[in-house]
Amino acid sequence: MSTIVSWNLRVSIRDGHFDEFKALMKEMVDSTRKESGTLAYEWFLSEDSKSCHIYERYSDSDAVMIHLGSFGSNFADRFLECVEPKSMMVYGEPTDAVRTALEGFGAEFLSTFGGFSH
Repeated sequence: MSTIVSWNLRVSIRDGHFDEFKALMKEMVDSTRKESGTLAYEWFLSEDSKSCHIYERYSDSDAVMIHLGSFGSNFADRFLECVEPKSMMVYGEPTDAVRTALEGFGAEFLSTFGGFSH
């Protein structure tokens, strides 16, 4: 069984906060790039710049907790000033600690059912 944990977080960008959100995104990407165990960290913006999907993929739950620690202490307050979380789909078999940490974003957890990735 794979230890990989990933998710898609969908957020709405608050009116008047796009420029701040864009600058914050760059800062968060630069920071996350340095974290061990991060396999993917991609942000996708709607054509009207009002919605963003953030795809994150980690080697295991320990890597997720490292990321969440950095997010919480460095970015969470500013992030939530810029956006309203709409949905979060979590994929894989995260530990109970990860599940508890992500529940605050309204996470829905989906266990691996089949398929593969490279």
